[in-house]
Amino acid sequence: MHNTAMAERTLIIIKPDAVQRHMAGEIIGRFEKKGFKLVAAKLIQVSKELAGQLYAVHRDKPFYEGLIKYICSAPVIVMAWQAEGIISMARKMLGATFGYEAQPGTIRGDFGCSQRHNLVHGSDSPESAEREIKIFFRPDEIIDYKLANEYWLYGEHN
Repeated sequence: MHNTAMAERTLIIIKPDAVQRHMAGEIIGRFEKKGFKLVAAKLIQVSKELAGQLYAVHRDKPFYEGLIKYICSAPVIVMAWQAEGIISMARKMLGATFGYEAQPGTIRGDFGCSQRHNLVHGSDSPESAEREIKIFFRPDEIIDYKLANEYWLYGEHN
């Protein structure tokens, strides 16, 4: 049986530009088709306080204020996804930070061309994922369950 205790989680945010461009379904669909398990999701308007927590590591960088303004500019969809090795896989699926540099076949490479807006956020490490998920979700908002197709996704016998 697939051991969910060993599965990793990541935070994915469908950012304001992607929500405004009606891309949420396409982006979510890519993660579902890959076999990731959605364990939490909500549509929110990010406050400056939440944005400051999310981007605390960038506080002293010149682009910080623009980053805060951007993430707070329109609704976003915040999600926690789960799978073994998900952080590495999700980051490959997202592509390089900006669409003009991202490879075709990635979310940013297929849908992004901006040098400022980059459609999605994904945690960059297990530590970041744990910290970021806690910013947006209480423990009781994360639902652990078994996917009906786990055998076919992970190739493990029950």
